[in-house]
Amino acid sequence: MGAEGQQGGQWADVTPDAARRLVTAAVEAFAERGYHATTTRDIAGRAGMSPAALYIHYKTKEELLYRISIVGHRLALDILRRARDSAGSAAERLCEAVRSFVRWHAEHHTTARVVQYELGALAEEHYAEIVALRRDTDAAVRAIVEDGVAAGEFDTPDVPGTTLAVLSLCIDVARWFKAEGKRTPDEVGELYADLALRMVGYAKT
Repeated sequence: MGAEGQQGGQWADVTPDAARRLVTAAVEAFAERGYHATTTRDIAGRAGMSPAALYIHYKTKEELLYRISIVGHRLALDILRRARDSAGSAAERLCEAVRSFVRWHAEHHTTARVVQYELGALAEEHYAEIVALRRDTDAAVRAIVEDGVAAGEFDTPDVPGTTLAVLSLCIDVARWFKAEGKRTPDEVGELYADLALRMVGYAKT
């Protein structure tokens, strides 16, 4: 089991322990093999349980994916809302938002890959719920950019498009980040915060 799975802090609210072990196993299996290529037997085996035991806690494989997706999206949204509502200039809040968002995607890259790239496998009602959270995520960052434009800190003619570009840049970290790579999560966060300021047309004084 990888270091991310061992930490398990992000799944602390998933109880009992067997359900938490299944979520952790599902994250690793989905990230490694993809949702559709992963079987419930694969997940149960990684959790050290029988396939029958999985159905005690989750009715379907899709329910496991939904649980992973909802937890991950709520954590990400909370990170961005805290930055949006913090004290400081728009530039300072955007930097905090990007640093924190990137750091989460790097530190939890296995989970983030599943959260961000397996949405298409969700059932219709679950997909709709996740899409609503993603809209809220976009709105949190867009509000910071709008504040910066209104205050004269940022110079961007297309706030929605720039917001989408900033978020896409951050999310992509989950696809390529490796724990053994040259950059730490903090270093990537600092780099991307600087890139975000350039994208919104921030002029340092």
